[in-house]
Amino acid sequence: MRQVECMMSIKDALTYDKSHLSEGQTHFALDVQVLLAYVLGVDRATLYTYPERLLTMEQEQQFQQLLERRKQGEPVAYLVNSQEFFGLDLLVDQRVLIPRPETELLVETALKCIRSRLASGRTPLIADIGTGSGAIPIALAVYEPRLPYLYACDISPDALAVARLNCQRHSVEHRIRLLQGDLLDPLPEPVDILTANLPYVGTSEMEILAPDVREYEPHLALFSGPQGLDLLHRFFIEAQQPKKLRDGAVLLLEIGYQQREPLTHLLHEMWPQAKMEFEKDYAGWDRLLKISV
Repeated sequence: MRQVECMMSIKDALTYDKSHLSEGQTHFALDVQVLLAYVLGVDRATLYTYPERLLTMEQEQQFQQLLERRKQGEPVAYLVNSQEFFGLDLLVDQRVLIPRPETELLVETALKCIRSRLASGRTPLIADIGTGSGAIPIALAVYEPRLPYLYACDISPDALAVARLNCQRHSVEHRIRLLQGDLLDPLPEPVDILTANLPYVGTSEMEILAPDVREYEPHLALFSGPQGLDLLHRFFIEAQQPKKLRDGAVLLLEIGYQQREPLTHLLHEMWPQAKMEFEKDYAGWDRLLKISV
């Protein structure tokens, strides 16, 4: 029987010529590790345990195809259909925005608010608006099992399909109620805590975005008018409507790093009785807006 020649070992793949990626693409070594581990169906530690293991021809071909797609700028998370967020492995593809580490700040703050209310004997009702992959409500449900149920809303049925798969992956599908619709419209009852990572990039900023973001991630989940404030403006209007919020409600919003001043001005005009607090992300940028009403 003729032997099938295998040309590449794990060690060869890990040291694959950097010229195969275009200049300016950072984290090359990590990208290679993630893609190779995905192709082989192993964790990254295994790559260094068995460096002489040979790839099959099919694995080598798939690996090189993925590297070529990465060379064109396609995000690694879309190539492997996976992104870690708050310690959870989430399914992601081009139907949803890739969850970012800075959004974990929103989850941490939400958990503090939830646990404070639970400690006082109240079980809060939470809704996540513009849920995308479901990252925020899934993290809240997993890390605070005392919550009986949460709402997660999105205007995109494609995004909700991804969120549904992620809910099933983390066994919270019976506790997260997925609702399709625009902003707060789908909510069937008033809530205590609203979380939202709505689109906040201005169309005027499109050209300064990283190419892999601009060309591959869904624009519906990125852009919100020239200055990135259009959806937030409508969000504030809807949040003030009857039967949307319970007394003493809290809103937690991820915002753009340059939006503190315009949002402060906007809220003073639209919602003067609301109390605002801003928190910085790990890079020192204003990233979270907490509104208490």
